[in-house]
Amino acid sequence: MTKIAKIALATTLLAGSLSANDIIKGSGASFPYSVYQKWLKAYNKDTGVKVDYIKKGSSKGIKDAESRAVDFAGTDKPLSPKALKKSGLYQFPGVVGAITMGYNVPGVKNIQLSRNAIVAIASGKVAYWDDQVIASVNKGVKLPHKKLTFVHRADGSGTTYNFTYYLSKISAEWRGEFGAKKSLNWPGEQHIGGKTNSGVAALLKQTPFSVGYIDYADAKNNGIAMATVENKAGNYIKPELKYFQAAAAKADLNPAKDFYAVIADPAGADSYPMVAATFILVPAEKPEMNKKVTAFYNWSYKNGQEIAKSLGFVPLPESLTNKINTYWAEKGIK
Repeated sequence: MTKIAKIALATTLLAGSLSANDIIKGSGASFPYSVYQKWLKAYNKDTGVKVDYIKKGSSKGIKDAESRAVDFAGTDKPLSPKALKKSGLYQFPGVVGAITMGYNVPGVKNIQLSRNAIVAIASGKVAYWDDQVIASVNKGVKLPHKKLTFVHRADGSGTTYNFTYYLSKISAEWRGEFGAKKSLNWPGEQHIGGKTNSGVAALLKQTPFSVGYIDYADAKNNGIAMATVENKAGNYIKPELKYFQAAAAKADLNPAKDFYAVIADPAGADSYPMVAATFILVPAEKPEMNKKVTAFYNWSYKNGQEIAKSLGFVPLPESLTNKINTYWAEKGIK
């Protein structure tokens, strides 16, 4: 049987097990919103099943899952097995994406940021764009003597959690003073906050001489310039899919731990450093609805790879989706 025939058969069987009247409701992380939106539209077209997903940020996604306000919730901050057990939730990864350093410096392109520069910017220790910590690795780039504005998330955010987790891995000072959090009182005087990744994109676009952390898809869709950043090996890596894939290959997502893992700053000469898996939470006591949720994600794993790649997300490898399917079967939600 050809690959196309296998997919057609699988789709027919899947569509036959679901009703066109089904509506599956989800909410949470904005980081994977763009890929989920395209997946759910393609899934509806193929099966007739409607899936709604509202981006609220990871913090509200977790709250929605805990209060049973939705059928599934997205979060970029994974919950530990202990926290999942306490809340009666199951967890599995949806997709892997990347966080970038978007910037708006009129007339300036191809900015590189070292690990020290990223920590200094987030710490509020860089006042001007021509500060030595930025200029030292941008020889030949005419950086302006203009005040630098740092743009961050204002809401509870898994993107913030993964960014600050990354900062904690590369800076002992950051780890000791701030740590990894979904939200925090950012240090320094020159910073502004936006709600969801779309809000950060809007602030970057309307604020000259700004820089901030934002997911790759929102930066790309909004035409925002993205810095080349230093990785663990000391190489400067562009925010491109092949480098996200090199980083994702290092991820250790173990079903025995409910896939609990944060994958920032992996080893590897070509690994992009600011990568993150994003996760799905479902309530343990609703196996029949959960089977509809996992059917959607199983369809997306199999048929949504090109959609994910087109948006700069890394599809989960078959070796991992096989583990997820086994996890679902063991939990009775497949």
